[in-house]
Parts: sequence; structure tokens; C-alpha cells
Amino acid sequence: MKRAPVHADEVAGGRGVLAATCLDGTTAAFVAAMLQALATPSRLMILTTLRQRPHPVTELATAIGMEQSAVSHQLRLLRALGLITSRRNGRRIIYRLYDDHVAQLLDQAVHHIEHLRLGVRDLDSRSTARAGTPGACRR
Repeated sequence: MKRAPVHADEVAGGRGVLAATCLDGTTAAFVAAMLQALATPSRLMILTTLRQRPHPVTELATAIGMEQSAVSHQLRLLRALGLITSRRNGRRIIYRLYDDHVAQLLDQAVHHIEHLRLGVRDLDSRSTARAGTPGACRR
């Protein structure tokens, strides 16, 4: 069943992002695969290095202290998941983050870890109240 995207103004006070109030099985599986890709320190290091600016694989390998072949393997997976893109520049392939959403994912993950470390909670009563609305997740 296809669902229309939720408009940004309808979610959590209209923070300017699209969000779903519930997930279908296919979307949940894709999100899980993407989050699993982010669960590897080497991939996170690659993504945070690419967040600074685009790089060829040789520069990435040097920057994060990994073998070029290992970085290439991780880049293939990240590209398949839509987290990075590449373009050819002469003989080199330059990698970059797919878009700002990937940078925001990284920022939010670091922000959350810092809050856990410090024992801080962000409670947004608008989003928690809306999530508990009866009938919010109709199929």
C-alpha cells in the first residue's frame, strides 16, 4: 500500500523535514539496513571525513588510517545504500556525501551520544503527544 509523504508542517511543529508517523515493512527494512551501515566505526569515519569535503579513495585511506582496498569496500556499501555518491575526475573517482540528510544523520547521532553521556534529555511534548494520537498509524 502506498502512502503519501507526511508534510513538514504536520510533523513535530513543522521543523522543515519530512517524517513518517509509522513505517511499513519495506521502509523499516531499508532504514534498518542504513542504520546498520552506520554501526561500523570505519564507515562513520569515512562519512565524517567526507562531511568535511569530497575526497578520492587514496586521501580517505590516508585520513582515516585504513588500507585503500578496505576503504574501497566500505565505499561500495555506502554508495549502494545511498549515503554517498561519486564522480569521475580524470583517472580519480571523487566521493562525497549523498546530501545534507546524511550530514544531519551524523550530527544527530553525535548529539544523541553527547546527551546520553551528559544525562540530558530533549523532550518535545508536541511530538510525543502527536505520536500517541489514537488512529495515527492506519494501514
